[in-house]
Amino acid sequence: MLQVGDKIGIVGGGQLGRMLAISAGRLGFKTVILDPQPNAPAFEFSHQHIVAAYDDAKALQKLASMTKVITYEFENVPVTAFDNLSDAVDVHPNTKALATSQDRVTEKSFFNNLGINTAPWFDIILPQMLDGALKESGGKGILKTRRFGYDGKGQCRVDINKPETVMEAKKLSQETPCILEGFIDFTREISIIAARSVDGIIETYDIAENIHRDGILHTSTVPANINENTTNEAISIAQKTLSELDYVGVMGIEFFVNPDGSLLVNEFAPRVHNSGHWTEAACAVSQFEQHIRAVAGVPLAKTSRHSDCVMENLIGDDMKNVPEILSHSDTMLHLYGKSETRAGRKMGHFTKITQKTI
Repeated sequence: MLQVGDKIGIVGGGQLGRMLAISAGRLGFKTVILDPQPNAPAFEFSHQHIVAAYDDAKALQKLASMTKVITYEFENVPVTAFDNLSDAVDVHPNTKALATSQDRVTEKSFFNNLGINTAPWFDIILPQMLDGALKESGGKGILKTRRFGYDGKGQCRVDINKPETVMEAKKLSQETPCILEGFIDFTREISIIAARSVDGIIETYDIAENIHRDGILHTSTVPANINENTTNEAISIAQKTLSELDYVGVMGIEFFVNPDGSLLVNEFAPRVHNSGHWTEAACAVSQFEQHIRAVAGVPLAKTSRHSDCVMENLIGDDMKNVPEILSHSDTMLHLYGKSETRAGRKMGHFTKITQKTI
């Protein structure tokens, strides 16, 4: 277990790294953050920082020499770079989880091999494989790059009756390996935030119901409008996933809810997750502190919720609404300190308390 004053390394200096650093400081830990951007938002709250590429071996070794444990704020960091650090310092979550999440085919196969259902999917290595896959999926689907891509990037909708969409999809699949995911008739999207400690104890937060716009999370509402069986299935899947990966830290898992209440896993993120930002305002211990607790070897906190709430992202020009948001006494605002506002860029979020539960 880390002691007060020990240093935690964080790879990635965006908003998630920033919120992790704030939580670490509250617990008495210091942070050293590595990011290639000299004005990374998280640097404002880190004790030290290193400006370097994520795959800079010397910079990562320097980070390891300065810290007791290393974690990361997003999953598109080099697995091989972290593998080389394993003898020098603990890396949480481990690289097995990182590698599994980085490739959508590997990720879907992981869940299916555990007996966990996903939407139908097809591995598209070559453009000519798309025609057969589309026929099997009913003529429609979403083509995504196997690696990278987030918030709606690196994907396109495909309809066999719309030749222009097929041409766009084949162009994308010619550039990089892809996966075609079949459309499903789901009633809502939900997610669960779960944490596992170094000694295998698992805690889960209440489930959020999510609405996306243009592939980007818009709102997360807690509690989700789901029944007890759906809730229990989500918790069971989270527990199975964390245990199978020997995971340490916080994880977000996104689901589609079928009309009968059963679940299909969409994807998981080996890190704190946008749909868990509501925990800042509605729980005694947020997902960010829980993650720091886990990677530092500190006992996990209970995840009970004291309020119902709705979290909403501030995207691009939504920043103009900040004065109005600040006028509400039942709302917690968190801005990310980004210097430039751009369309599609997450600038902050706010969480409105809708009802006290205790």
